Amino acid sequence: MATMSIAAATTCCSPSSSIPSKPSWHIKSYSRATRLALPRPAWRRSLLAASPPASRLRLHPRTSASASPATQYDYEFTDGNGEAELRLDIGKLGIESSRDVFVDVDDMSLLIRAKSDGTLRTLMNVTTLFDRVKSSETIWFIDEDQLVVNLKKVEQELKWPDIDESWKSLTSGITQLLTGISIHIVGDSTDINELVAKEIAEGIGYLPVCTSELLESATQKSIDTWAASEGADSVADAECVVLESLSSHVRTVVATLGGKQGAASRFDRWQYLHSGFTVWLSVSDAGDEASAKEEARRSVSTGSVAYAKADVVVKLGGWDPEYTRAVAQGCLVALKQLTLADKKLAGKKSLYIRLGCRGDWPNIEPPGWDPKSDAPPTNI
Repeated sequence: MATMSIAAATTCCSPSSSIPSKPSWHIKSYSRATRLALPRPAWRRSLLAASPPASRLRLHPRTSASASPATQYDYEFTDGNGEAELRLDIGKLGIESSRDVFVDVDDMSLLIRAKSDGTLRTLMNVTTLFDRVKSSETIWFIDEDQLVVNLKKVEQELKWPDIDESWKSLTSGITQLLTGISIHIVGDSTDINELVAKEIAEGIGYLPVCTSELLESATQKSIDTWAASEGADSVADAECVVLESLSSHVRTVVATLGGKQGAASRFDRWQYLHSGFTVWLSVSDAGDEASAKEEARRSVSTGSVAYAKADVVVKLGGWDPEYTRAVAQGCLVALKQLTLADKKLAGKKSLYIRLGCRGDWPNIEPPGWDPKSDAPPTNI
């Protein structure tokens, strides 16, 4: 299966974990499927058949880096009919002709500069567009007091909430790809799992669920006390029962237990975790992006730990709760690329749930298949 790695800025930590407390400035996300290596035409499928007509949004001014003192510029953004249109107010800049405007576009970035009063100013620098565009088909022109930039989207049916891949855009746009399928956050730290799960849930409007809270409420004792008195296996078995109950739910972000007492750390306890998109939050010892990418690839390919069954791996360079949103954003970026790479994945998850989460992921068997049967598989 193809693989891919993406990068987002930042990191995080839990006081009760052994993770280094000093945060580094990288998060590496790795998914089992890659968008970049696949031919684009094969991906196209209508994701927004019932979507509302395109609307124009007026955004608040943003500050962009510039060769001259930073200036704020208003813009309007429109998405519709396979195109994204940006209108940037330039009336106060005193631009005399289109020759004073410079628009540089590649597949995933946009840089707009203009020469005003002898100074070359950066009007907008979008380092990561919401999704890929056909850079060679970009059209721009000046319409009265506005610079109009028309971008041809590669994924024409994908709705862009805004021009860039920001937290606001991701939380608004990712739900069209998840189609209600839940998200499971796994990893060695319960605290990190819970913080990130709650941040994601709040952002995308899903229900946050922490298995630790459900188990402690039911038993009236802490997870640590339970594990010490009855053993980690007992806790893992109980969490698996909770995950079974949650597997039929939609639009939830489930934070699982970390460590040996968590069901996700057991190879034979993933039957119900596969009902959602699973994200593995993994602390990395790598000192740079390339090393973290290779570390994630090895983790998945060797399958040395049960977490390697996850759909997405997000590598953290450390932990501090201050960076929870940045980690959550990295998770959404990875999930967005995963679901764009395999547009049938959400539907396959839904089928797996409807057939009872029998443990036959990813090779789903026909209805009536008995997991305990010795009959040879006949995958549908």
